[in-house]
Amino acid sequence: MTQRHYAQPEGRKARILLVDDHAVVRFGIAQLINRQPDMEVCGEEADAGAAFSAAERLKPDLVIADLSLKESSGLELVRNLKARFPSMPILVLSVHDESVYAEMAFRAGAMGYLMKDQALEKVLEAVRRLLNGSVYVSDAMAVKLLQKQLQKQPLPGASPADLLSDRELEVFELIGHWKTTRQIAQELHLSVKTVEYYREQIKRKLGLKNAVELVQHATAWVERTSSGVPPETGPS
Repeated sequence: MTQRHYAQPEGRKARILLVDDHAVVRFGIAQLINRQPDMEVCGEEADAGAAFSAAERLKPDLVIADLSLKESSGLELVRNLKARFPSMPILVLSVHDESVYAEMAFRAGAMGYLMKDQALEKVLEAVRRLLNGSVYVSDAMAVKLLQKQLQKQPLPGASPADLLSDRELEVFELIGHWKTTRQIAQELHLSVKTVEYYREQIKRKLGLKNAVELVQHATAWVERTSSGVPPETGPS
């Protein structure tokens, strides 16, 4: 099957789909984009299911998506969009620490990652870069990615983001938000047994002895990543 080419013809505005569960965020970004002569917002959605349907219907040139959506995973949306529209660029816009989540987003299929506190300043640059077939990430994150590529191994003081798979890290984060196994299963569309398996894998990889230590470390890790403090790994 021939992939769709997403570079817009000369004279036509690039059409962008916004996916974020905060209306005020969508409004601010839409206002900024719609003032540009070469791009416009063609649709806005607040959850993954509606966003995927909108992408099917609207065929946007680019999607801007948050990782935290109503009762759904932004990473899962990125994976699904990439599988359905392989050549459509996706820019992740998120409050989540890029040192933890940018690599996950890229592995899922995104071509750019932008922190929300830089959105108004950098989003137009990021969008244009993706539309031109390039990628976007902050300078600091680019250095980290290059270091890891050169070393071919986790950096010293590896955090859970370095030790866990993408799905394990999603489960670990939800544990840190005090979600039950059943709630995690519902949010990630997994079986309870599968979540229990991931919990055991996480404990093994992080050297945690029991469920209490798992919750304690997950909670502490979520607090650190939310506050911008470099996350730590499991007990030594």
